[in-house]
Amino acid sequence: MIEEKDISLERAVLIGVITKEQDEEKSKEYLDELEFLTYTAGGYAIKRFTQKMDMPNPKTFIGTGKIEDVRVFIEENDITTAIFDDELSSAQERNISKILNVKVLDRTNLILDIFAQRAQTSYARTQVELAQCQYLLPRLRGMWTHLERQKGGIGMRGPGETEIETDRRIVRDKIALLKDRIKIIDKQMAVQRGNRGKMVRVALVGYTNVGKSTLMNVISKSDVFAENKLFATLDTTVRKVVIQNLPFLLSDTVGFIRKLPTQLVDSFKSTLDEVREADLLLHVVDISHPNFEEHIASVEKILGEIKSGDKPTIMVFNKIDAYSAEHLDDDDLETERGARHYSLDEWKSTWMSKVGNNALFISALNKKNLEDFKKRVYDEVREIHVTRFPYNQFLYPDYDYEDME
Repeated sequence: MIEEKDISLERAVLIGVITKEQDEEKSKEYLDELEFLTYTAGGYAIKRFTQKMDMPNPKTFIGTGKIEDVRVFIEENDITTAIFDDELSSAQERNISKILNVKVLDRTNLILDIFAQRAQTSYARTQVELAQCQYLLPRLRGMWTHLERQKGGIGMRGPGETEIETDRRIVRDKIALLKDRIKIIDKQMAVQRGNRGKMVRVALVGYTNVGKSTLMNVISKSDVFAENKLFATLDTTVRKVVIQNLPFLLSDTVGFIRKLPTQLVDSFKSTLDEVREADLLLHVVDISHPNFEEHIASVEKILGEIKSGDKPTIMVFNKIDAYSAEHLDDDDLETERGARHYSLDEWKSTWMSKVGNNALFISALNKKNLEDFKKRVYDEVREIHVTRFPYNQFLYPDYDYEDME
């Protein structure tokens, strides 16, 4: 649990459901992540509410009795925000707001808010604004006062056009404008990538908060913002790195997450061009996280969606200094010893052994095993570079170029 340290943090309750597709353990994992998202956005989770259901209530997401429990708790504990772990429909959001009389957010809305806070460049802000508009469009009924619009109706609507129809037209026009703006920036960035020549490109990918930016700072000796919060890095950063005498480009990309909003996947696909055009991927994994295998699956799923799942990849298991098998009660003799009890050596002998030379175990923060990491990356980049520039004898004096002829 995250400790409340700042009285300025918004007091929130978290709400999730337990279903056939999402059992109690899975629901807890998602709510843990939702709590971290809440903290990242500037809130503090006071209490969690869960309910077992075959499927969420189409009107209020949870049952009438449970929503009443939430309402009473909110009134008695000065809660300002209710956050739901799954995306709410416009009708659900409207109904819940009337009952609870506080700000109601869902996971998608929360992530969009974090992205809006973290966007530093004009490009990132444009992408976030596009995602927000796409999220807002189907939820406009009863929300027209939230939009920036001229007061009065003169010149704002056609004959017989209602306020909601006008608002939809405004948002659709804004979406079209933002898409055009992104296309222009995409062309400029494509030119920049083209100007980099044929240098080998390496991209850091992985779940959010696994240490990609910390690793980027250590390897490139740069100062990329790194923080123990989700989505600390939003804008893609590219640095020229030299290991021994071999230069290459290293990019740090936005972190992935489970239940990533569709709007963000769509609007940020252009940002992930750095991944699509990379020659080598470094898939960074926080091995100290109890659900790191699920994180790997989530990242691989998104890589597949952007047609990058078949690229040469090195698995970089980070935070080995923080890894511990003690997050379950080992003293409970009735608890079956499972994967979460594995030591690091035992993990290495599982499916990780099949990864072979493409699995590395490091601590970017404590710089542990970084020399092995650099050597492995150097060997891989060197092989790609030799294929691309087979006669560069200055870089590779020890290479047998006669075999290339």
